[in-house]
Amino acid sequence: MTDRYADRVVIVTGGSRGIGEGVVRAFVGAGARVTIADIDAAGGEALASALGSRATFTPVDVRREDDVVALIDGVATREGRLDCLVNNAGTHPPHLPIDAITPAAFRDLLELNLVSQFVACRAALPHLRTSGGCIINMGSLVGSLGQAHAVDYVATKGAIAAFTRALAIDEARHGVRVNCVSPGNIDTPLWQSFAERSPDPDATRRAGAADQWLGRLGTIDEVGRLCVYLAAEATYTTGVDHVISGGAELGYGRKMP
Repeated sequence: MTDRYADRVVIVTGGSRGIGEGVVRAFVGAGARVTIADIDAAGGEALASALGSRATFTPVDVRREDDVVALIDGVATREGRLDCLVNNAGTHPPHLPIDAITPAAFRDLLELNLVSQFVACRAALPHLRTSGGCIINMGSLVGSLGQAHAVDYVATKGAIAAFTRALAIDEARHGVRVNCVSPGNIDTPLWQSFAERSPDPDATRRAGAADQWLGRLGTIDEVGRLCVYLAAEATYTTGVDHVISGGAELGYGRKMP
């Protein structure tokens, strides 16, 4: 436990597992009081119980505006303040060409990955303006690079980075910083599920590690520590897309099989 963010109040959506879990653990370790907001009640309650009194769980479906507003207003009322919102909830659907992605599925993904962040920011800003707090939106490295058979996912993540820049401009006058974190290949249950569904999971894992100049997947703890740094120490940073990728985007690479 450190005092880098002692007694500050943080909400992490999608906080029960994966990158969200890493963010929750990092903020609790920095002394914050963290609300884990997730549709996964069993996972969220188990994580909150494991982390002790500084972590609480609230069941939330971020696709439901009323749920999100109730979550944020409830935390601000209970804790007396809100200092940081981490918009992490989202998913990467199976890789498909555009011909196999229906407009309805695309709209659903937009609601989960993008519109939910808009709704949460809108609800949190009155509280964050009072505390001089910050917002961290979770994007993705592929939002700027692109990705094969993922036009739906890439579109949502690219929009998050653009949304972050625009909101940072508007909220600077209120003392609220807005940043984006864009992970590359991070070792999460979702990443491992993609590997398991491949024809050769071990080869997929080796190839995934080789995609980074650092030669490995990132960890959820590393993403969590970056989020704490942005909230607690990077006080002159706003509107920036912070890539955490192990150097995956650096240098030229072979493009054809």
